[in-house]
Amino acid sequence: MRDSSSLYLASRSPRRAELLDQIGVPHQPVESEVDEAPRAGEPPASYVERLARDKAMAGAGVLGLPDGRGTLVLGADTAIELDGAILGKPQDPGGARRHLTALSGQEHEVLSAVAISDGHTTESRLSRTRVRMRALEADEIEAYIETGEPMDKAGAYAIQGRGAVFVERITGSYSAVMGLPLYETDQLLRRFGAGAF
Repeated sequence: MRDSSSLYLASRSPRRAELLDQIGVPHQPVESEVDEAPRAGEPPASYVERLARDKAMAGAGVLGLPDGRGTLVLGADTAIELDGAILGKPQDPGGARRHLTALSGQEHEVLSAVAISDGHTTESRLSRTRVRMRALEADEIEAYIETGEPMDKAGAYAIQGRGAVFVERITGSYSAVMGLPLYETDQLLRRFGAGAF
């Protein structure tokens, strides 16, 4: 395992940091900016994996990699796909209301990608998880929006928060729905000589 100074997380998400902590992978943050707008005709899975790679490479650029010290940057992205459309983070309560109304009583797919870059090589993995949401009443949606929880979450819900009560079942990775697929993350870290064990 590399030392704690060698893995950087190119994400502001506290959930991703918590998930890396959960599997005992030391890391520190690096600020990087990427354009998160989907490209015309870009399939949702390609979009999510591209953003994860872009974030990792942008972080590597900020750090001046490759630097000869074995430094790595991890980038990740998560989006909801419903009927071929991407549901990202809502921009306002109206957007959260539209997302939750669309997901009510439906099964959707959570696409979560992780990428690692050493400044020379960038590799990525994609996780797909099916999530069934129960039918939601309008007053439940409004009460949930008032908590503020939906506002920085793909699809406007947090499975690790109050939004868990809306999820009837999942088929796939719970950590991927939270924002970082841990199996795929560890597999990538191992490829770069920095697995959890």
